[in-house]
Amino acid sequence: MILDETSVPSVGELRRSESMARHTSWRVGGPADRYYVPASVEDLGQFIGSLPEDEPIHWVGLGSNLLVRDGGVRGTVIATHGVLSSLERLDNGHVRAEAGVPCAKLARRCVRWGLGSAEFFAGIPGTVGGALAMNAGAFGGETWRHVASVETMDRRGEVHHRGPDEYQVGYRSVVAPDEEWFLAAEFIFQPDAGAAADDIKALLARRKATQPIGLPSCGSVFRNPPGDHAARLIESAGLKGHRIGGAQVSEKHANFIISSDGATAADIEQLIEFVREAVDKAHGVRLHPEVRILGESA
Repeated sequence: MILDETSVPSVGELRRSESMARHTSWRVGGPADRYYVPASVEDLGQFIGSLPEDEPIHWVGLGSNLLVRDGGVRGTVIATHGVLSSLERLDNGHVRAEAGVPCAKLARRCVRWGLGSAEFFAGIPGTVGGALAMNAGAFGGETWRHVASVETMDRRGEVHHRGPDEYQVGYRSVVAPDEEWFLAAEFIFQPDAGAAADDIKALLARRKATQPIGLPSCGSVFRNPPGDHAARLIESAGLKGHRIGGAQVSEKHANFIISSDGATAADIEQLIEFVREAVDKAHGVRLHPEVRILGESA
């Protein structure tokens, strides 16, 4: 079915042929057919519920774990960052955060509220929605260890409340009900009078010293294999600094791929595959990407 946009109610902002390079941290990617910035959860539900059943729907936050191919994205992209932005303390260490809240903001606010064990969120370069979708983690912490419940939306635009027992959660992996997307989560953190902004500053300083912060990347490209680190395997295979077109394995941290001026999504995807093959050949270990690859080739 072809989407008849005149029949789709939209209070929010609907853009056509929106360049996804503007919305990914690698700064590459072709256009999305439609890019929707909802005005509210209610507006979003009405908008999604009016879409044809076969319309592809993709949700994007900060685009920090996403590679959009040069041919762009068919269907509709839903923007959450800056829209689903509510963040509030409830009681007894419970915090509710909507999907568009940056993880770093969640960490800082929890410190302000005197809640411990949330500091690791400062090391996740994305939003709560993305962290929920992949069980993102940093500095030894993982998202779903703290999830009390989640709110989701299905493609009819209906909202659901679900518990953690309804998901299969593993390392950088979450198996969720089909065609439901995260709207918000309620987290549990421990009250901790000793929680301090200095803890986050120390973690971020460590991150800055070991990672190419400030350069276009997606964060870690590959999951760590059991008992090892992807960066160690890549470095020992002699791949630091290796380039394909405008994409380069970081000299600072081998599990980062940097996008330079003139880079294409195809350059990055080819480099990802080159690294996988080289590490497999050198170590007999097949690396699995953390990054989500979306769209069509040019």
